[in-house]
This record gives sequence, structure tokens and C-alpha cells, in this order.
Amino acid sequence: MITRIDKNAVRLRRHERVRKLISGTPDRPRLNVYRSTNNIYVQFIDDVNGVTLASCSTLEAAVKSEVSGKTKKEAAKIVGRIAAERAKEKGISTVVFDRGGYNYTGRVQSLADGAREAGLEF
Repeated sequence: MITRIDKNAVRLRRHERVRKLISGTPDRPRLNVYRSTNNIYVQFIDDVNGVTLASCSTLEAAVKSEVSGKTKKEAAKIVGRIAAERAKEKGISTVVFDRGGYNYTGRVQSLADGAREAGLEF
């Protein structure tokens, strides 16, 4: 009998390997991405103090109205732009990008592009 590979478990193992090397500081927080089937979430995390500094997702009312009628990649770019604007308000200009174990393509890449266009440096 062939067993099905649990893709999320594989992703989580990959994420753990990457997290050994990546850590956010108050000066340069970690930009964490979580991608569900229909939505995308972003957090700016200070791992030293264990605090989330800013966040954004497609489920927020302000973002949801702007994202309606767009593709998932377009929505991810908008979320990246809004998240970068919120980070700028908090005084964050450079971040460490944590792709969450996902491949750097599609929605994850467009989110990063949107954040870069808004002035965030990785």
C-alpha cells in the first residue's frame, strides 16, 4: 500500500531547518509568512523579546475590501505592500525574510515583491 506524503509535515520540517539559522531582532525583525489555501498572513516578529511588532492578512476588513475580486497572487502583493507600510510606521526598515518553509514562488514571491516596492529591505 502506498502512503500519501504529508506535505505540511514536510514543510514544517523545512521551516524548522531554516529557523535554526534565521532569527529576528528588535532592529531587524523576522518577516514571517503563512499561506493557507485561500488567505495569506504576515507577521513582523522580534524573536529576542518574543513579540509580534506588526501583522497583516487578507482576512482584515481594511485589506479584504481592497483584495476582493483579485487573484491570490495580486492579493498577496497587496498584503505585502500594506504590511510594509505598517512596519514603516513602527520604524522598521530592514527585515529578515522567513518564507515559512514554502518555496519562494507564486504568492510568497509576490508578497515579498509588494513589500520591497513599499520600501522594505530584506
